[in-house]
Amino acid sequence: MHGWIHERIGNLSSAQERELALRSAEVLENSTGRRPVGIRTPSWDFSPATLGIIRELGLSYDSSLMADDEPYEIVQDGEPTGIVEIPVEWIRDDAVYFPMERYSALRPYASPRSVLTIWIDEFEGAYADRGLFQLTMHPHVIGHRSRMAILTELIDHIAARQGVWFATHAQVADHVLSHPGTADVTS
Repeated sequence: MHGWIHERIGNLSSAQERELALRSAEVLENSTGRRPVGIRTPSWDFSPATLGIIRELGLSYDSSLMADDEPYEIVQDGEPTGIVEIPVEWIRDDAVYFPMERYSALRPYASPRSVLTIWIDEFEGAYADRGLFQLTMHPHVIGHRSRMAILTELIDHIAARQGVWFATHAQVADHVLSHPGTADVTS
């Protein structure tokens, strides 16, 4: 799940946030025939109500917080929740490097090749740590020829390394919960 209309959760009441999350889950389930199992909140916002809503929906993971480099089980009031956090980071988000606002001077400031170098270095660090490497991609941002070319190169680079696992967020969450006490997601 990724919100209803990319709403700003911090500007909503708890009831509004809950209603939009329930609506999103229902539409996704009706459209795909499967209940959503995870969420990345719009703009990675998290309110005091968000975790409760995630729990109410029975989601197995969230990917909105930046508390660590590696996935971990979220603890609430000292108790494990069964919800895995798969942390995000701005340095691995395509929208940071290629922003554009039509009516301002904001234009992309990084060349695709420069971004490829950053992402390869990010991957290599995660690989050395036997940890998670995850990108945040937006079709309207990454989905241009020059940017797709570097994404293809990045995937080829990653696939050439031994022991790499290309996994869904749901698979990562299952792995974390079935291997408590270890952040190793490369096995």
